[in-house]
Amino acid sequence: MPADEVLTMGRLGVDLYPQQVGVSLREVQTFAKFLGGSAANVAVAAARYGRRSALLSRTGDDPFGAFLHDALRGFGVDDRLVTPVPALPTPVTFCEIFPPDDFPLYFYRFPKAPDLEIHESDLDLDAIRAAEIFWVTGTGLSQEPSRSATLAALRVRDRAATTVFDLDYRPMFWPGREEARRWYAEALPYATVAVGNLDEADTAVGRRDPEQAAAALHDAGIELAVIKQGPKGVLAATRTERVEVPPVPVEVVNGLGAGDAFGGALCHGLLSGWELGATMGFANAAGAIVASRLSCADAMPTESEVRELLAEATHA
Repeated sequence: MPADEVLTMGRLGVDLYPQQVGVSLREVQTFAKFLGGSAANVAVAAARYGRRSALLSRTGDDPFGAFLHDALRGFGVDDRLVTPVPALPTPVTFCEIFPPDDFPLYFYRFPKAPDLEIHESDLDLDAIRAAEIFWVTGTGLSQEPSRSATLAALRVRDRAATTVFDLDYRPMFWPGREEARRWYAEALPYATVAVGNLDEADTAVGRRDPEQAAAALHDAGIELAVIKQGPKGVLAATRTERVEVPPVPVEVVNGLGAGDAFGGALCHGLLSGWELGATMGFANAAGAIVASRLSCADAMPTESEVRELLAEATHA
């Protein structure tokens, strides 16, 4: 079997999104069920571009877990490395939708999420070494045994090919920012690419200014720093090249999932060998498309859809 082009490791669960927009959960009447979780969404997004994509994660041994396997396969994501944890329920996440910029999340990952029960013994070291892109997230460092497994995977990988650290800082998963920064510092030397927004960059390297954050990430060993700046677009910097790409304007329906769409598109651009500016523009447009749709995984665009939006933005 050929090596995975994109192998992601981390969060997986069920998203239950309200079908009524602009009201609180206490007023919502109906929900739709989707695959969710950042690592899973990035794998789905990459698969949309025809990439050989796989996920390393865990679910509960329950109907929601079975649904996630069905969904992954339906999206073309290899689920061979997704295994059950019999004692824990598959997590669910609810959101509220208040466009254009307020999308509160409510995580039900109790008593513990199965994706944090990844052990070193669960790792397919050959697959991790062989993948063209290996993608890990900050959430995977938040608890044991996932923390040790994530760091072990990064050490085995040892900066081979493209190794992406999605900074993915979720305060509710950590006792505090300083604890997260401690473990991020352990992970950064093993990654070649870091992706995050300004708050996540602050968590990783203690810098909120995008230029300073990129420089600090380079000092930590990162070759490509990608800093999302919200309305100001995205800054991408290597040690010798710097590009800043403005956002693609769309009518926002649900901003959740846009970052994961960006991540899958980033993987596609890196694998395609595109120039940095072209990769960032493509990733920005992919994120914008998902922001204009209700769901996350189900909303991930194809390459033709991204190209169409880019053409419209160019001629606008």
